Amino acid sequence: MASDFAIDVNGMTKRFGDRTAVDHISLQVRAGEIHGFLGPNGSGKTTFIRMLCGLLNPDAGSGQCLGYDVITQSEPIKREVGYMTQRFSFWEDLSIEENLDFVARMYALPNRRQTVRQSLDQLGLTARRTQLAGQLSGGWKQRLALAACMIHQPKLLLLDEPTAGVDPKARRDFWDQIHRLAVEGLTFLITTHYMDEAERCHRLAFIAAGKLLSTGTADEVVAKAGLTTWAVSGPNLHELAERLRGREGVEQAVPFGNTLHISGADADALQAAVRPHQAEPYHWRQVKSSLEDVFIHLMDNGNGNGRNPA
Repeated sequence: MASDFAIDVNGMTKRFGDRTAVDHISLQVRAGEIHGFLGPNGSGKTTFIRMLCGLLNPDAGSGQCLGYDVITQSEPIKREVGYMTQRFSFWEDLSIEENLDFVARMYALPNRRQTVRQSLDQLGLTARRTQLAGQLSGGWKQRLALAACMIHQPKLLLLDEPTAGVDPKARRDFWDQIHRLAVEGLTFLITTHYMDEAERCHRLAFIAAGKLLSTGTADEVVAKAGLTTWAVSGPNLHELAERLRGREGVEQAVPFGNTLHISGADADALQAAVRPHQAEPYHWRQVKSSLEDVFIHLMDNGNGNGRNPA
């Protein structure tokens, strides 16, 4: 592939009637990179992913995915992309092995039985190969779905909220597997609502109401947001939050464990709002804004409550 980018698209746009689900989004994802794609429900993430892998035709835009033109070469893109949907979409009355065999047949893979065995081994599914998919926990269903979307040895995986409803240990195991695969050269574009998962990505893109709001590493996204955040501890923090919310300069006043985080983009206005309360019985300290602080800031300031299709 001549380009260093597995994904390199410009101005991607999709409309449904009078609604613009994806509004002129440009994105570059390097080969071998784990790229997080963040945004609230209905922000356009899934629509963008479906355009990338040829399931939806863009209304505008251009670029390449795995070296193929995203407008005119959707068929070869489909052959080299694995797409893991939000919902478990395999046959619950078939075993793990039977599901993988069915997918291998769909791709007309040579040496099908050997390929299925290798897929079972790679994702640690061999011991459960005869278990019905409908009897699996969320974490094992997730593992089966990942095995199925990798069975044709794609170069790019598009994973749409792959860990929704999965317990913390299964999520950690999943991300360990993702990083192992990335080291081997596989590229990922992953949508997630979990900030701890976002921090495990190499780079991030934030989207709201179909518009791209920010890109970069986690540290770069936090720095570009320009938020100032104070952490305050003391009694009756709920009452303090109620007094501060709505004051000029205060964008967020949210509990974090035993403290309250007060954030705003205008440092001077924020300081003026909190100054009357910076006395006993409260203890104040300025802290680095978290990725979650920035996420809420971007959503609130980027029309993140839009109702466009997902």
